Amino acid sequence: MSTTPQHVKCLIIGSGPAGYTAAIYASRADLKPVVYTGLTPGGQLTETTEVDNFPGYPKGITGPELMEDLKAQAERFGTEVRFGMATKADLTATPKKIWIDETTEITADSVIISTGASAKWLGLPNETRLRMNAGGVSACAVCDGFFFKGQEVAIVGAGDTAAEEATYLAKLCKKVYMIVRKDEMRASKAMQHRVTNTPNIEILWNSVTEDIIGADTVEGVVVKHTVSGELRTLNVTGFFVAIGHKPNTDIFKGQLNMDDLGYIDVVGGSSKTNIPGVFAVGDCADKTYRQAVTAAGSGCMGALDAERYLAAEGLH
Repeated sequence: MSTTPQHVKCLIIGSGPAGYTAAIYASRADLKPVVYTGLTPGGQLTETTEVDNFPGYPKGITGPELMEDLKAQAERFGTEVRFGMATKADLTATPKKIWIDETTEITADSVIISTGASAKWLGLPNETRLRMNAGGVSACAVCDGFFFKGQEVAIVGAGDTAAEEATYLAKLCKKVYMIVRKDEMRASKAMQHRVTNTPNIEILWNSVTEDIIGADTVEGVVVKHTVSGELRTLNVTGFFVAIGHKPNTDIFKGQLNMDDLGYIDVVGGSSKTNIPGVFAVGDCADKTYRQAVTAAGSGCMGALDAERYLAAEGLH
């Protein structure tokens, strides 16, 4: 590892809406932030073709374009954006220590963690192909459901998120097929009742997705009954996966307080973690909303919290 660590006042780990917004505010506060992008510069939005619900873009914008705009705005105020992934951390040290790509050591007076969360996928070849080509496969009904207004769609999952997204889709779509692996749902009883009381949701019990049909966009989904082995083709144009997200927080385990799923705990109404000078923003600390605009808002909070911390410590 590097024997001459570089010291920065404000280190931002991650480059999605939360990270770049934190960088905009931190750089305007003269914190001279350094952003490490992670392996996917721009985060999950770089895999999203059309973004229609981010304020300020009345005609919509693509995910990659939105992230480039945020990056350029952060750089305009002096943010230094670097490609690299945080692979090790010692947040209990003073100053904090982060290692990038296992070799470069960075010390920091403050750290804003915006590493995001990754959607879990089924792993089907056509799922991956159509998802990457914006062909109608999504992990966010709230983000993309609008594009399937009046159409028939399918959603996979059995927890509260799947139930909530199914009922959301049912308000927009003609028909929603809910594919459930077992003969029961994990969702709370209240959410289950909401699903079963929605007439245009059809639950397919004991069912798994065998394949997704379509050359450029989703044209159908092949479902297999796990008991009878019977195959059924659903004539849908959209396919939603709601089997959970995994926050990208493994390197901070044992140091930061987290919930059972790995989401970082923050002090209510702030971005503060259990370690002074370390702040968590965006999807790595948010399992409820997971929207670009809420991530951006929390990024702003993280920068303001960092500025106040540094001022109180006499470091700014």
